Amino acid sequence: MIPAPFDYVRATSVGDAIDALSRDPEAKILAGGHSLLPAMKLRVARPSVLVDIGRIQGLSGVREDGDDIVIGALTRHHDVASSELLHDVLPVAAYAAAQVGDPAVRHIGTIGGSVAHGDPAGDMPAVLLALDATFVVAGQGGATRTIPADGFFTGLFETAIAPTEVLTEIRIRRPTDGRRDGPRDGPRDGPRDGWSFVKFNRRAQDWALVGVSAVRTGESVRIALTNMGLTPLRATAVEELLAGGADPHDAAVHADEGTAPPDDAFASAEYRSALVKVLVERALREALG
Repeated sequence: MIPAPFDYVRATSVGDAIDALSRDPEAKILAGGHSLLPAMKLRVARPSVLVDIGRIQGLSGVREDGDDIVIGALTRHHDVASSELLHDVLPVAAYAAAQVGDPAVRHIGTIGGSVAHGDPAGDMPAVLLALDATFVVAGQGGATRTIPADGFFTGLFETAIAPTEVLTEIRIRRPTDGRRDGPRDGPRDGPRDGWSFVKFNRRAQDWALVGVSAVRTGESVRIALTNMGLTPLRATAVEELLAGGADPHDAAVHADEGTAPPDDAFASAEYRSALVKVLVERALREALG
């Protein structure tokens, strides 16, 4: 349980971090460390250099920017969970962050580190996929680019972030019903927005055997699955059936279509395929209700 030897660099700015990454192709970003360090202890990850970005100013916090809600990449899970803005406008993000690990993990681990790690068993990647988030990354020469959630997770522990790029913020479009200018239980024209986050795990601090994030915006429903493949996955078959008028039970029967759940010591693939149908139906009834 001892990591391989590595060098350590403390970055003072995003540009400083990018320069350090560009000097060594085996360098890795260190934010909170709750995703990377356990992998290093198991020697699943063997970076030659750790580039610590934890003290860079301006990369944490939750704010509004026009129609977007912006979450800094270094925002701790605890701060996501306790954000009044997220509770009011994007409650699924705040609620899910409060379920991550245990208090020690939530006070140190960052939302950016969680999604950049690309673990399909993590809670927040699937939540952000369901929310149709956009990820902003900074690269060499001051260049920035945005990556949509549907194209962000590319493989097991792999994302679309290039080796010399740094994730700086996460942007989520304000839902149509996520307004703060009136009572949430007042009359609305058409369907209200809704959400649900459910997961099944052996102990509270364990990774989810299966998790489901469902977000309804008007007539549209996005459903994302945790630990049902090499990446967080959209339950597209369920979404299409709902769009065609199917009820939650009939749609949820197809929740495992297009998935490849792991078969490990904690649960078999068959168990996960059965469990995801139960959790998707539960999430849909909550989000649609």
